[in-house]
Amino acid sequence: MTSVAFVVFEGFQSMALAAMPVFEYANFSAGEALYEVSVISEDGRSLRASGGLSVGTQAFDKRVFDTVIVVGGDSILEQAPEGVLAYLRDSVKTARRTASICSGAFVLAQAGLLDGRRATTHWAYARDLQARFPSIKVEDDRIYVVDGSIWTSAGMTAGIDLALAMVEKDHGADLARAVAQKLVMYQRRAGGQSQHSALLELEPKSDRIQTVLGYAREHLTSALSVEQLAEVARLSPRQFSRTFRAETGQSPAKAIENLRLEAARQMLERGRLTLDQIAAEAGFTDRRRMREAFLRAFGQPPQVIRRNARSPMTA
Repeated sequence: MTSVAFVVFEGFQSMALAAMPVFEYANFSAGEALYEVSVISEDGRSLRASGGLSVGTQAFDKRVFDTVIVVGGDSILEQAPEGVLAYLRDSVKTARRTASICSGAFVLAQAGLLDGRRATTHWAYARDLQARFPSIKVEDDRIYVVDGSIWTSAGMTAGIDLALAMVEKDHGADLARAVAQKLVMYQRRAGGQSQHSALLELEPKSDRIQTVLGYAREHLTSALSVEQLAEVARLSPRQFSRTFRAETGQSPAKAIENLRLEAARQMLERGRLTLDQIAAEAGFTDRRRMREAFLRAFGQPPQVIRRNARSPMTA
């Protein structure tokens, strides 16, 4: 049986424990006890999460865990408890893998476990992590990163993707897929997938502009000219362009390109279509135009994005 320990501390983010049911449902789906999960802390008392939830814990001791996962929380961004850091420095010597969820990467960094390694964290914290710990190669647009025995994940829900990847590595893709289905997950994300959503970044305020963006996303193969979009919004082209920029901070042309890029990237990550097919489905004129757009946005051609998405386990 594989033993998994979640390391918590006062003020931790309770959402990080959403990864725990992955191991519970792996047992259920397999029909046998594959994983034993514990929640551990420095002194074994009941700890209060940032949202007010209290969680009972077991104290650090000499027990050896196969997998140690430290959760995130604002309370440890500047300095994690020294007892937690000491425990992680010791446990990494015996654990098969050590992981972090969201800002838990700061705890691993403070313990010196990320020195010289690739790692990720929530995009909002990535720049700070890189500035404070320059020896880490922070990949701020990854769902999770695996470098040797150290696993790091992005925001809280990315911890679920990380846990599913652990199940897949331990027991195969079929079991991981079954767990994801039981958790009613829309999509299992590979580590190389992006943390960002073009629609979330646009955040239009009016129903009118939201309708236009929904229409554009459903009709990427169309030209999607300003005149066409203005007609959907029931505005004149000039009024539409002005309103669109005021609400989203982008021109209609830039927003449409970002939607095309996001659609193309998702198709690349799923890996079922050729580059020519993806360019057509995403509404780029041709493969060359898509490559140019990828280089502008990501600094990498589509082939590299696809390779990174397929190889999240590569150190």
